[in-house]
Amino acid sequence: MTSAEAGALRRLAPPARRFLAHRKGVLVRLALWSLAESGQAFLVGHAVARSVDEGFLAGDPRRGLLWLGVALVAVLSGARVVRGVFAQLAGVTEPLRDGLVRRAVDRSLARAAPGGPGGTDRAAVSRLTNQVEIARDSFAGLVLTLRSFVFTAAGALLGLLSLHPALLVVVLPPLAAGLALFLVTLRPMAAAQRRALAADEALGDHAASARAALRDLAACGTGPGVERRGADLVADAAAAARTLAGWAAVRTAALGVAGHLPVLALLVAVEWLRGHGVSVGALLGAFTYLVQSLLPALHTLMTALGAAGSRLLVVLDRILGPETETETDRVPVPDRVPEPVSVLKSQPGPSTASASAAAFAVDMAAAPAVELRAVTLSYGARAEPVLDALDLCVAPGEHLAVVGPSGIGKSTLTRLVAGTLAPSSGEVRVAGRPVTGRPAAELAALRVLVPQDAYVFSGPVGDNLAYLNTDACRAELDAAVGAFGLGPLVERLGGLDGTVRPAELSPGERQLVALVRAYLSPAPLLLLDEATCHLDPASEARAEEALAGRAGTLVVVAHRLSSAVRADRTLVLDGVRARCGTHAELLDRSPLYRDLTGHWNS
Repeated sequence: MTSAEAGALRRLAPPARRFLAHRKGVLVRLALWSLAESGQAFLVGHAVARSVDEGFLAGDPRRGLLWLGVALVAVLSGARVVRGVFAQLAGVTEPLRDGLVRRAVDRSLARAAPGGPGGTDRAAVSRLTNQVEIARDSFAGLVLTLRSFVFTAAGALLGLLSLHPALLVVVLPPLAAGLALFLVTLRPMAAAQRRALAADEALGDHAASARAALRDLAACGTGPGVERRGADLVADAAAAARTLAGWAAVRTAALGVAGHLPVLALLVAVEWLRGHGVSVGALLGAFTYLVQSLLPALHTLMTALGAAGSRLLVVLDRILGPETETETDRVPVPDRVPEPVSVLKSQPGPSTASASAAAFAVDMAAAPAVELRAVTLSYGARAEPVLDALDLCVAPGEHLAVVGPSGIGKSTLTRLVAGTLAPSSGEVRVAGRPVTGRPAAELAALRVLVPQDAYVFSGPVGDNLAYLNTDACRAELDAAVGAFGLGPLVERLGGLDGTVRPAELSPGERQLVALVRAYLSPAPLLLLDEATCHLDPASEARAEEALAGRAGTLVVVAHRLSSAVRADRTLVLDGVRARCGTHAELLDRSPLYRDLTGHWNS
């Protein structure tokens, strides 16, 4: 037994004993119904043997038919026994389900409450909707099959002994061998089940977190790393599934040994048994015990223990066991950028991003920073275009604000410029080069896109701030922190070497971290898609002032119209035609801009 399994059994044994101790009445009634099932199993085989020996072979067909009638009554009484068993079973399984639900809810609330571990309990929904049901169904199946096997086997073995002791000598060895082989597979199969469940959860968490961060991953060029991590998780899940399938094959072999060899052994030993005084009726009764009672009960037991038993152990341990920071051995992918590297260096030096940006320096000097040529984008062949034949030219070093009603296409515009979205027609150029289809590494060297939902990861503060410029020295980091007023937050986290825990940051604090990261990037173009919406007006003005003073071009999707006033020019998207100009020019030429300004000032 592995240490994990031993620990799980130690943790689960006390609550299991307490749970069963409070339901002694139900267990006693369940045992009484099971005794009736044991008597039923005994009567069927015994009646068949007596009908042959004392009836048909003895020339008394009426006596034979009478004994067959006894067997028929025993079989028909099974329906009443099953009904009684299921009536008592609910008194055990439903309290278990209710207790597990309470435990799962308490754990999730404790995690989210002030003073708790904090963060999002991603496994809470799985525990409530899936794992609790697995536990209830598996527990019910185990109770049914264990009870049935024990009492049915007792009745059948007692019947074989009553017919002739020599029958047990033939039947028991292969039956015990198959059962022993099956029991050997339980521990490794439970471990394989645990690994398969953990791998499945890790893959699900990774897929959910990657889906939520698709835009950030594409903008930062970290998609390949996330893709590699996903491929590794798929490979782990496949390997765990193959291991589980291998042990399932061994279990199937054990089932074959226990389920078929006793019958074959009985057939082979007929002559020997007849020589030791076993009658024809006893032989027929023995076959009846094996085929009708003992082997079906054994087959059900092996199937339930091999699958439901291991699942029950794993799931109960996850719900009832202690919660740790690395519960269920999942990979903490949601708040973490893949492959973070140490970025705090004593002196600045060349970087890949800087070298890539330098390769386009000539283009930046000679071409517009951003240029859209008759760009049209529609989300569907028959859909109305979000942007229709839009022309735009942004000069190097210019500060452009983008305003307009919600849903008019402002975020779509930033995605087009960032190269994460391809236009339906037209061309988008950055530094004089088309961005559509360009490799992520080249795009990352040209521009940084900061979305509304800021992306930070678990790790050192300095690594978060300098993630897009791994050559930033401590002095540069300190200067950027001061420029954005991030000093109190960095001090609260323990300095640049302190640890960022994303769940402990407010949305505004996340945005400030992301803005400093963009500020330190060597990319010549910054795209802010309402990246200051969670900041107060003073913090927003301070951040935009710092970003505008940075060398390069700044395009801001404005959350407040004050951003347009601070910009060199403003692009107004109104769904009919786009207008671009200074604040004063747009007040004169754009009714929509006047309306937006009036609403902002009112």
